[in-house]
Amino acid sequence: MTYYSPLISALVALLLTLVLTLHKHRMIQDIPNERSLHVEPVPRTGGVALMAGILAGWMLLSQSWLWWIVVPVLGLFVLSLLDDVRGLTPGIRLIGHFLAASCVLLGAGISWIGWLPVLLYIVWMTNLYNFMDGSDGMAGGMALSGFTCYGLAGWMNGDLAFAMMSFSVGAAALGFLYHNFYPAKVFLGDAGSIPLGFLAAAFGVWGWQQGYWPFWFPVLVFSPFVMDATLTLLKRAHNKEKLTDAHRSHYYQRLVQMGWGHRNTAITEYALMLLAGVSALLGIGLDVWGQGGLLVCWAAIYLGLSIWIDRRWCLYQDANKESHDVA
Repeated sequence: MTYYSPLISALVALLLTLVLTLHKHRMIQDIPNERSLHVEPVPRTGGVALMAGILAGWMLLSQSWLWWIVVPVLGLFVLSLLDDVRGLTPGIRLIGHFLAASCVLLGAGISWIGWLPVLLYIVWMTNLYNFMDGSDGMAGGMALSGFTCYGLAGWMNGDLAFAMMSFSVGAAALGFLYHNFYPAKVFLGDAGSIPLGFLAAAFGVWGWQQGYWPFWFPVLVFSPFVMDATLTLLKRAHNKEKLTDAHRSHYYQRLVQMGWGHRNTAITEYALMLLAGVSALLGIGLDVWGQGGLLVCWAAIYLGLSIWIDRRWCLYQDANKESHDVA
């Protein structure tokens, strides 16, 4: 394999996803509900095109495929596509997610001591990506940023196969993003967001096991999604809300509702994704104290952002209530 192979695979993934996303099958549409930020039905077949692009890019390295990556992601794709078409119960979906995560535990050779935290991490990442796929350009931008960082870290460690697979995912996300950036003409659907979340977790475990990065690296790379989804879940649980109910209380959703709009929210999130990814790559070379300091700084940043948005949201609600009372 040459040093150009990762770039070739990425180009294949990009072009195929870009072309296939042009075909928007209207039998599978995202109908606006309590969670939605759009008002018109939008085709959600982008995940089919995305997965086709990823697999096409990976074909250049089919002899190096890891069964515990490819088999479960294909299984999740089929399961999630069925969910998009017919609708499945949360229990069936969750069983599939745990089975896919178990494949990673077995294939990566995780010590039994770390089984439970790694299992929960993979299942949570698989689901949170779906939770965060609710605004134009968000999921595609996070995949482009996150998997590019994975690929760069793999390349720096001399693992071209890992780099190629990572760049292919990022490039396919870029091809999808062309049609998904505001105003979005197509959505991922569960068939795209669920496999992406799983791959973000599985590749994170894979690189950690290979010694390419410390355990915190994948979490920081995808922290714009991890922190938003996790803090929102904790707040809803604290407020005794039914966690399976549709809602629009994620931080990115509140920014859109407060007037930022899809475009400005996405651009702001892209800046945050870039900063998180670059700092994570630079942080790999730091000593233990330096890495700890980096994580503390990011914890402070997210704490400050969450407090600021919460306060702005309260002011926004108060203003809306006053205007409604006057009317």
